[in-house]
Amino acid sequence: MTQDEIISKLPYSKPFLFVDEITSISEDGVVGNYTFDEKLDFYKGHFIDNPVTPGVILTEVMAQIGVVCLGIYLLNNEINKNTLIALTSSNIEYLRPVFPKEKVVVISEKIYFRFGKLKCKVKMINDSGIEVCNGTIAGMIYEK
Repeated sequence: MTQDEIISKLPYSKPFLFVDEITSISEDGVVGNYTFDEKLDFYKGHFIDNPVTPGVILTEVMAQIGVVCLGIYLLNNEINKNTLIALTSSNIEYLRPVFPKEKVVVISEKIYFRFGKLKCKVKMINDSGIEVCNGTIAGMIYEK
């Protein structure tokens, strides 16, 4: 399965699609990136005159790249319209702010994938190579 095929199977669309590119993927993990468009709606009200990306959005970026893309890859052709994907847990530590127009890279390492649950160790770094957040995220992938 190619990186473009994985992205096309994501159950999201703009403005809630937070995956620009997958740069590497294997059974053990995934690396991908996303650049925050300064016109995204949440910047209008998240700190007046000094917009910062909300932590919940950073978590979503890490979940989409680090768990959902990897889950689609691991399941390969088993993903279809009846496949449901749900976040089951996250434990994220936020270390630095992420600003509009910033590109981030998500690096995810599989901890385990069993009984339809995928748990990963994830981290996000900015273009300067500085870690902005890290933690664990788990999700369930199952058929309706």
